Amino acid sequence: MTDKAEFVQMEALKKLREAFPPNQVSMLPKPTKSQTDEVKRDFKSGVRCDICGGWHHPKVVHLAYVGHAALTDRLLDVDPLWSWEPMATDESGLPALDRDGGLWIRLTVAGMTRIGYGDAPGKMGGDAMKERIGDALRNAGIRFGAALDLWHKGDLHAHEVAEPVRPEPKKEAITDERLAKAIERINSGEFTVEKLMARFALTDEQQDEVGDKVKLAEEA
Repeated sequence: MTDKAEFVQMEALKKLREAFPPNQVSMLPKPTKSQTDEVKRDFKSGVRCDICGGWHHPKVVHLAYVGHAALTDRLLDVDPLWSWEPMATDESGLPALDRDGGLWIRLTVAGMTRIGYGDAPGKMGGDAMKERIGDALRNAGIRFGAALDLWHKGDLHAHEVAEPVRPEPKKEAITDERLAKAIERINSGEFTVEKLMARFALTDEQQDEVGDKVKLAEEA
């Protein structure tokens, strides 16, 4: 591969890592077994979800994901000639499933190939195969970085974000009378200059007074 061809390939693959727009990100409910059983026992214990539109337990957690159509759209944008193939075929030439009912594939984009795996637990027939293919494409797509941030539960690039600058707490002014008492406490060891400066906004004159009187007390 020439340097120019390699550059074109890398630029195309970089597009796969671009964030998906909100309209292409869906929310998938992931109920626990106990939540599912509860709704089965009492249908009215479920709610119509404002997030995904489904009917499920009100405390179900949702996971963000990119669907088959959105991923296909991205693949076409990156490489109109992208393709996938099963890693094995049966005697009829159709994609072969492993002993767990899963599908292994090779996804090729911009001349680069990655392996993916998809399954469809509890499903049968044509819909199950379509789900396996979609799942395998998403699984292989993540090897290219597609929707990687959605698969990760944390923030992959948190270290790249600058720490927010926290404003310092506002200091209050101090009267000359209170300052004189504070200096007495400093000289007696009950208080410190550091605490005084951290709590109060001293004027230049007051700072000079602290410096002079504390210094004189130390010399005495």
